[in-house]
Amino acid sequence: MTDLLKLEHVGPTALVTLDNPPANVWNKENLVGLKNLVEQLNANRNVYALVITGRGDKFFSAGADVKLFADGNIAVAREMARLFGDAFETLARFRGVSIAAINGYAMGGGLECALACDLRIAEEHAVMALPEASIGLLPCGGGTQNLPWVVGEGWAKRMILCGERVTAEQALRIGLVEEVVPKGRAKDAALALAEKAAAQSPVSVTRCKELIQHARAQPMLAALPGERESFVELFRTADQKEGVNAFLQKRKPQWRNQ
Repeated sequence: MTDLLKLEHVGPTALVTLDNPPANVWNKENLVGLKNLVEQLNANRNVYALVITGRGDKFFSAGADVKLFADGNIAVAREMARLFGDAFETLARFRGVSIAAINGYAMGGGLECALACDLRIAEEHAVMALPEASIGLLPCGGGTQNLPWVVGEGWAKRMILCGERVTAEQALRIGLVEEVVPKGRAKDAALALAEKAAAQSPVSVTRCKELIQHARAQPMLAALPGERESFVELFRTADQKEGVNAFLQKRKPQWRNQ
């Protein structure tokens, strides 16, 4: 862990706050910290969901600490690119549902962090962009791959190639976020959504998430046999038996994540 990331547990949800004021920028310390934290949460069977947000009411995250790149050091560039990749790819592989509560500006690596999550909720004053090309750089934390998957090639090119910023309402319209809420409400809205996710079988959620994400890497017809096999494999779990019997007995299931 690092002081630049704060962790709270709200029931079965892990609430992670980027705490690097004033703009919650990413550096070596908190990128390594995020990777390690998500790995620890993956090992905690009592955690079903993850919400990530930023400290304050202005920035979710302004992205990388650009001062690191001022002298053009290639070794530093290579290390930071690796750390961004490690951190956000680990976040994308979180076994439960991950939700970004975008409480302000999400720029560059800040937006890439949100894109690594399953779902995104933005406050009405939030602004999102991938402006790296405007300073001679490019998104290296998954932005060039994840953004077109989420919003389509056209809007991805507008944001990456033309440096276009989008407001929360624009982001909702193009599918970059799933919900827009009033200022100060993103965290609560994300926790409420995480609570809904936690009512699902965590074992089933993990399998479903894996299958959905496989669609990015292979044609649908190639994934369908795996979908059917995953369905059968759930019958080896305690949660499958609990879920079906709870339904038949008209009671709330008690998940064991096993």
